[in-house]
Amino acid sequence: MKSLGFVFHSAPHGTSSGREGLDAVLATSAYSEDLNVFFVGDGVFQLLKDQQPDQVLCRDYIATFKMLELYDIENIYVCQQSLFERGIDSNELVIDSEVLSPSDISAKLDLCQRILSF
Repeated sequence: MKSLGFVFHSAPHGTSSGREGLDAVLATSAYSEDLNVFFVGDGVFQLLKDQQPDQVLCRDYIATFKMLELYDIENIYVCQQSLFERGIDSNELVIDSEVLSPSDISAKLDLCQRILSF
């Protein structure tokens, strides 16, 4: 059976897409157990620890990504190349995730029946 994929590709706090995407993932988890969450490009910034969004007058929703585990969302993937290009180590991320190459991310996305992008 194919699953549903959520792709985070934009940096946090510049727009509301990251927060909206997180809300969509959490809401969808009530209806489906086969969810995949991907962080690619600037989307990897969504998971950085110790952000200070109050400095730019934004709401801090990043800690809410920790709720993915409580909602039994286990398929969380981060693009290795995106981390490398931005100088981010996987230890700097707020949640545990599987770091994959771009080709592996692409293969996992191909298995998704529907993909929502944020």
